[in-house]
Amino acid sequence: MAWTELATYDARRDMWKKEGPAQTEAVQGVLELVGGFLILIGLFTRPVALILAGDMAVAYFMAHAPKSFFLTIIGGQLAILFCFVFLYLVFTGGGTWSADEQLVRSRAG
Repeated sequence: MAWTELATYDARRDMWKKEGPAQTEAVQGVLELVGGFLILIGLFTRPVALILAGDMAVAYFMAHAPKSFFLTIIGGQLAILFCFVFLYLVFTGGGTWSADEQLVRSRAG
């Protein structure tokens, strides 16, 4: 989703100047692309996961929640799922193979 938002930048080149939904989509596209890459390599996992969890919560409450209370009707399952997955990563970290862990090991010994 983030790549398609950034790939269509030429078609919507003035979206950074506009207020509202177009600017929100652009900011979320950059957050998801950069944050997803950082999570993938395990660099700054906890703060990035916290930002992305908040991003997913905002996406749910702005795009899905106003339509209906029931998740199966509005299609907000993935936003909620990713929000909780990112919250899990906030508390557990990136693991032993993450770049964060490798930096800590290289500094310690």
